[in-house]
Amino acid sequence: MKPEAYWKSRLPMVEKALDQLISKKAHPALIHQAMRYSLLAGGKRLRPILCLAAARAAGGHETAALPAACAVECIHTYSLIHDDLPCMDDDDFRRGRPTNHKVFGEAVAVLAGDGLLTEAFASVARTKPNRRYAGADLVAELAQASGSLGLIAGQVLDLDSEKKRIPLKKLVEIHRAKTGALITISLRLGAMSAGAEARTLSHLTKFGRALGLAFQVIDDILDIVSTKEKLGKSIGKDRSSGKATYPRLLGLAGARREADRLTQAARSALRPLGSRADALLAIADALLRRDH
Repeated sequence: MKPEAYWKSRLPMVEKALDQLISKKAHPALIHQAMRYSLLAGGKRLRPILCLAAARAAGGHETAALPAACAVECIHTYSLIHDDLPCMDDDDFRRGRPTNHKVFGEAVAVLAGDGLLTEAFASVARTKPNRRYAGADLVAELAQASGSLGLIAGQVLDLDSEKKRIPLKKLVEIHRAKTGALITISLRLGAMSAGAEARTLSHLTKFGRALGLAFQVIDDILDIVSTKEKLGKSIGKDRSSGKATYPRLLGLAGARREADRLTQAARSALRPLGSRADALLAIADALLRRDH
């Protein structure tokens, strides 16, 4: 399966659901405009697409995974808004346009992120229960992945490692939490919304952990070799801020080999699922080859 075929066919479904999530008419207007500004700014929509594809791989209907798909995109967008703030990575450009705080100011940007974080839990709680998982199970999973043991943990470790020489083992720990946790939970929530068996959930979890690291390795590479126009965000930030990256530790060639190794590990994890995982396999290959 060509990744573009599956990805493009599901994007309208995701975009429509996200547009409906935060009303244009909600009051006060300012905060909801700020939330919609970042949530509807486009992007790859990787995490919600993975969520839908995981539901399919688990033998379920993708529409059942839509509330969870919207939830992970809300978490991702909130993390980007906060990540771009002057007190964090201090970025002026995201998804091809000015960052949230450049348009709405720092205070509203913080609150927009907070609003999206809160909305994520309202969305995932709307997932219909099945014979294996209740809504509370998905809420608990999302909380762990996005909280101080997951995404936030990775962000703190990343900040603490700036301008320091750290071993590869520590870098892996950072990105298993910072990037990997949200990619993995996208797959787990999609599978759980479909009532996945324990073995299927385990295979998808292994796939997500390997894919999350591979995605980060490629991100680190693109920060060196790509352009602002292609990425839709500032480049060279990792080097200027003294961040530990895979190219810095392994060199560009070594980082590319690591991305390939991790992608192959991700593919291997899906082998027991057979043709049901074709969309996920295609996505993994596309992410390895991406240039933006």
